Amino acid sequence: MKAAMIGIVLGGVMLATNAFAAGDVEAGKTKAAVCAACHGANGMATIPGYPNLRGQNEQYLVSALKAYKSGKRTGGLAAVMQAQAGMLNDQDIENLAAYYASLK
Repeated sequence: MKAAMIGIVLGGVMLATNAFAAGDVEAGKTKAAVCAACHGANGMATIPGYPNLRGQNEQYLVSALKAYKSGKRTGGLAAVMQAQAGMLNDQDIENLAAYYASLK
């Protein structure tokens, strides 16, 4: 019984830690300079057909960038995004997502 309770508590702590882990908006803003070429300096796409990132859900952006990085997201201009995402580490992804989600 004690082992099960310890497992539940540890699992809860891990989930809580992930739920509160957030990217650094300022670091994301700096990193977003490359993204601005297609997605606009303010997160509003400058090229027709490219998505707006401004105000997008943070977890969605993290998921999408990780999917591009791993090659799981394909089609359309995925090759461009795969190359860009491939240069990002997990913290960069979190920071970019936090930055774009913060724009309103």
